[in-house]
Amino acid sequence: MAALNYAVQYSESLATMFPYVLYFGRLYATPNNGRYRMGEDGRSVKIPRLTVGGRVDANRDAIGTAARNYDNDWETKTLTNQRVWSTLVHPKDVDQTHMVATIENITTEMNNTQKFPEMDAYTISKLYADWRALNYAPDIVTLTVDNVLSTFDALMQRADEKRVPLTGRILYVLPAVQRLIKNASGITRNINAQQSNGVIDRIVQALDTVEIVGVPPELMKTLYSFTSGWTPSASAKQIQMALIHPLAVITPVSYEFAKLDEPSALTNGKYYYFEESHEDAFILNAKADGIQFVMADAGAAGAITVASAAGTATNGDTVITVTGTKEGGTTLAYKIAATAITAPGLGEVPSGYTAFASGATLSGQTASHYIRVVELNADGKVIATGTAQLTVKA
Repeated sequence: MAALNYAVQYSESLATMFPYVLYFGRLYATPNNGRYRMGEDGRSVKIPRLTVGGRVDANRDAIGTAARNYDNDWETKTLTNQRVWSTLVHPKDVDQTHMVATIENITTEMNNTQKFPEMDAYTISKLYADWRALNYAPDIVTLTVDNVLSTFDALMQRADEKRVPLTGRILYVLPAVQRLIKNASGITRNINAQQSNGVIDRIVQALDTVEIVGVPPELMKTLYSFTSGWTPSASAKQIQMALIHPLAVITPVSYEFAKLDEPSALTNGKYYYFEESHEDAFILNAKADGIQFVMADAGAAGAITVASAAGTATNGDTVITVTGTKEGGTTLAYKIAATAITAPGLGEVPSGYTAFASGATLSGQTASHYIRVVELNADGKVIATGTAQLTVKA
């Protein structure tokens, strides 16, 4: 029998299975996967981006000037996650295990216990990495039954303010967080049945509009090693919640090769199975507001460089210059103390800081005191920080 390349059939079969066997399967059923096609190289996806404008008041008494009121460019995503798997199976193993060790059973077990969990781990960690690369920052909250609903409500409100479609939002949570939500929502519904409270009612209604999916902790990390299979990295942080709209992501999967060779001299009388695929997960940059994360600890913020130079006008003046700021940063703020100031973590909302602009002169300062500068995003969360000792005009 000739070797059979059934990559197309295999790919179609997996696409049918993904929404049901992957924790993040809904993200593999996103309409974007059908909307944006793989390029001819089989490794990239070109996403058209249209921008439009120019709507003005009508003038019944004159002919307006015609002009092009749209523009088009392209956002290219290149697949980098290329994976292979192969195995040999001796024909006698099939017979002597009473047909347990068939290629079909082996590949099914491989998919269920290795490939699918690996795809889940890759998906959430890649989306988090891309989201962070756009200088978004997670909410930092230690979730309890007392604050889980207000945290969820804040995520939903932020999505509403960014005009993220309400229909289709998915809340991925740890099982422990899912239990907190159930307990808290049960208490809330009971309270709401006894008294009218607009805030409580709004949260309950919001809970009813999202799909909540519990994901095991080992598949909700920020970083993994995929050298062989998948392993959480030592520096990985635990994601507690992820509110994701599928329209914000694209998850192309291209099975290039899947083939079974019959026993031959080249395989020493064994069946030889081999498969190779390109698969990846991307955020559509223009729709990144459709993704939010909640963590108890997000780790260190990015770095900015802070320099202090003596002012030229009045004793005690220092000029503070900040370089290396991040795209997505909107505000710089500082705090000064006689001793080194602990750096706030990524996503924290710092207190006791004063807004300023790079190049500003700070008056009345003391030489050798420390300044800590934070860069905040539009939500007031830390995305980067740096420090320096003050040099002042004597």
